[in-house]
Amino acid sequence: MGDPDHIGFDNEKYLREQTSAILERVDRFNHKLYLEFGGKILYDYHAARVLPGFDPNVKIRLLQKLKDKIDVILCIHAGAIEKKKIRADFGITYDADALKTIDDFREWGIDVTAVVITRYKNQSPATAFKNKLEMRGVKVYVHYPTKGYPMDIDQIVSDKGYGANEYITTTKPIVIVTGPGPGSGKLATCLCNLYHEYKNGIKAGYAKFETFPIWDLPIDHKVNLAYEAATVDLEDEVLIDEHHLKAYNIEVVNYNRDIEAFHLLKRIIEKITGGESMYQSPTDMGVNRASSGIVNDSIITEASHQEIIRRYFRCAVEYIMGLVDKSTLDRITKIMNKIGAKVEDRKVVMPAREAAKEAEKSGKGNAGVFCGAAIELHDGTIIKGKNSPLLHASSSLILNATKHLAGIPDNMYILPQNIIDSVTYLKKDILNGKMVSLDVEETLIVLGISALSNPVAQMALENLKFLRNCEVHTTHIPTPGDEAGWRKLQVNLTCDPEYSSKSLFMGRE
Repeated sequence: MGDPDHIGFDNEKYLREQTSAILERVDRFNHKLYLEFGGKILYDYHAARVLPGFDPNVKIRLLQKLKDKIDVILCIHAGAIEKKKIRADFGITYDADALKTIDDFREWGIDVTAVVITRYKNQSPATAFKNKLEMRGVKVYVHYPTKGYPMDIDQIVSDKGYGANEYITTTKPIVIVTGPGPGSGKLATCLCNLYHEYKNGIKAGYAKFETFPIWDLPIDHKVNLAYEAATVDLEDEVLIDEHHLKAYNIEVVNYNRDIEAFHLLKRIIEKITGGESMYQSPTDMGVNRASSGIVNDSIITEASHQEIIRRYFRCAVEYIMGLVDKSTLDRITKIMNKIGAKVEDRKVVMPAREAAKEAEKSGKGNAGVFCGAAIELHDGTIIKGKNSPLLHASSSLILNATKHLAGIPDNMYILPQNIIDSVTYLKKDILNGKMVSLDVEETLIVLGISALSNPVAQMALENLKFLRNCEVHTTHIPTPGDEAGWRKLQVNLTCDPEYSSKSLFMGRE
């Protein structure tokens, strides 16, 4: 991450520009601004992947610089709680992510002023979540579906619409409104409070902060196409902002949902404020200055090319798991074709497939399935691993990679046979498991135990940290233990859309 030859983004320049843009927008609105934060404030790994050098936590650093001027409202959709929607990068539900966000903000010295459960319909899981937060001293509001939305402006902007929801008390000039994932109800929360502010004679304003798409980059720039790939399930499409073009004769981009909703949003804001909106386009509403941090466009372009391929693999896996439909896979295939990308452009794909063939040739797979894995280390070295009766392919890969980094000979074993035997005995004979080979989580634990008495294992253990942000590909969908282990190592993982077992129930492994 720190290699200057692979840096395309300057965080400090971006922080200066972005802070200035937000403060300038606050000044336009009588020092009370509701700022809708799209995307991820914390751990924005998508941005870090497509903008090499981007600090995944640069946005929380931005808020930390402004912490004396901000209140934070965290929104979560009641339906997301009810359906146990998962945040893919952490493998946790959205309600758990909300709890984690509150904890993370506190670690940065920022308190969350309130949590809003949006589109609340008395769902029992949402009520339980509300009770849990209140028992821990967190202020919680519930907002109901807005009557008349989206067509009846008069009812929406009335005491029966936005006014039916309780006013969220804030005291600072900037109110950051955020939430886990799209559809969390951030915009409606902003507009509800804006309605109450104007009823109380306070001429507050609204603005939007989203990193992507980057409005002042071309429509076909790969960083914007990578945004389309990341939101392919939402059918987001980057388009020319026709409203902005008409108003200013300047070509900028935005995404279809904001462009399509602009007329409605403009009318709602004008109804709330009782006057002409200062915004002539959805791009006008934004305060994003991401392009100011770009210092090497070719690096950004190549990183975005690779991200599109990673997103393709994820979508292909979700398709065979039944999580997305064929049209979603077709959309991301279309993006791949648009940029002329092939899966082989990802350097670890072919070595992983070669490793699987090597496993098959040796006949030492597991239960008739032959898996391969490959990692690209930060110096460009490709390391391979294949499965065996003792180890998953990913586990083998990690051991091979750490041995390479530590300068340990390839033929030297670093996990004692007696510990492996003990773990396999536990899995097979005590816990009645069908698959006894070690997954990534188990391998990491065994490596940690081995390091207590084996200096070679300790050397391998110390080198695990150098796997962070490396590119990894496996020929089969990771088992839960592999996926959890790789997530902890913080690699960029993709896999072919193939199951690693003939069993239908992966939990038995």
